[in-house]
Amino acid sequence: MVFPYQKNTVPIGVEPLVAATGLVASGLFSTYVVYESADGWSVAGGVAAEVILKPDSVRCTKDGTTVERPWRGDPLTQVREFLDGLEVADWRAYGWSAFELAYAVAGRPVGNDVLLHLVVPRTEIRLSGDQAHVRGLDPQETALVEKTLTGLEPEAPTGHRPVVVDIEAGADAYRASVTTVVDRIRAGRLQKAVVSRTIPVTSDIDFPASYLAGRRANTPARSYLLNMGGLQALGFSPETVVEVEPDGTVSSQPLAGTRALTGDADEDRRLRENLLADPKELHEHAISVKVAVDELAGPCKPETVVVQEYMVIKERGSVQHLASRVVGRMPREAGPWDAFAAVFPAVTASGVPKHPAYDAISAVEPRHRGLYAGTVMTVAQDGSMDAALALRSVFRQNGETWLQAGAGIVEQSVPERELEETREKLRCVAGSLVALAAECAAVAPDEAPEKRLYV
Repeated sequence: MVFPYQKNTVPIGVEPLVAATGLVASGLFSTYVVYESADGWSVAGGVAAEVILKPDSVRCTKDGTTVERPWRGDPLTQVREFLDGLEVADWRAYGWSAFELAYAVAGRPVGNDVLLHLVVPRTEIRLSGDQAHVRGLDPQETALVEKTLTGLEPEAPTGHRPVVVDIEAGADAYRASVTTVVDRIRAGRLQKAVVSRTIPVTSDIDFPASYLAGRRANTPARSYLLNMGGLQALGFSPETVVEVEPDGTVSSQPLAGTRALTGDADEDRRLRENLLADPKELHEHAISVKVAVDELAGPCKPETVVVQEYMVIKERGSVQHLASRVVGRMPREAGPWDAFAAVFPAVTASGVPKHPAYDAISAVEPRHRGLYAGTVMTVAQDGSMDAALALRSVFRQNGETWLQAGAGIVEQSVPERELEETREKLRCVAGSLVALAAECAAVAPDEAPEKRLYV
């Protein structure tokens, strides 16, 4: 028996961003994903079906029954087979994949608890203009969602409850990491590795409010806000790892090469010109695009793979990047997971070649990455997929909240400049974090915000 979604369209009196954050802030769903794609915002709430991939097992839930079994070979085969067997009409799954999923596929040891987590929601809301397109499997929940949507108020001023973020944390260790990786590159072991550092956030974060404030301040390719299985995250992705259309068209959007955006037009122009003339940045970008072309030539018909854009400037919040887009067309027998497997993890968040880059990353980063540099994604029954690179994000898990940012290290890299690049990227998120109201009340009222926010 195939279970159909019941569909309805309701008017909303607020903009889609406010509607999406208002829905999840209302507490309707304990599990949710807000995902902004090129088509607008979607909210996935509740769990109709679920697949959780772990280092040695896959746990699948549907029709109220959970089965966990070991996997062998390609773990993505287990995920694809589960989704293909769902008895939900026109399903769409939402969720995330860890960076270390690539390690598992390559047969490397992984210490993560979860490598991939996808849910098919009970209720899905697509927000466009002044309308919400609601579809659900539970009529009572759907009615409650519609009532909540029609009752949402325009965004109310809440004051900026800023959060202390010391983006200098771990600076000396990061400089040392860059030096170590440059030495590996000069020894001929690889060409590039993206090395990151983690910044602790000691305050309790209001995730929906921070997402709303951060989206106002950023110009992402994609954005997301999720709460799944004990992991909370919000982010403003600068690029997509892979986009797959139902007709088999595939695209990837490598970004590599960065300068700050200051808000001063003349200074931003100077920095842009400097970026376009910097041999280190041009080299880093060129090798990333070459890898993207080679990877898409695997699942796609090789003659269809082209560089559609090359080294254009994309502004992403507090930074500007060199950006390209690589496009190809898959044969009829291929599907979205073939494209995903070919390009994941993003070359712009791993390195060149990827396997030696994994070695370099493991050698200098003291913890596994998890969602950082993985993806937040959607995949649908019609063969489409949209996977955003999980950068410019804040994460919370197991009582810990943190930011993370990295830079691409090549032979010409200078530790201080790479450290400054991580600062520039951290500012995309750090300045928009909003404290929970309860914590905000504990802050002395005469303490100036500029003394509390180190960005």
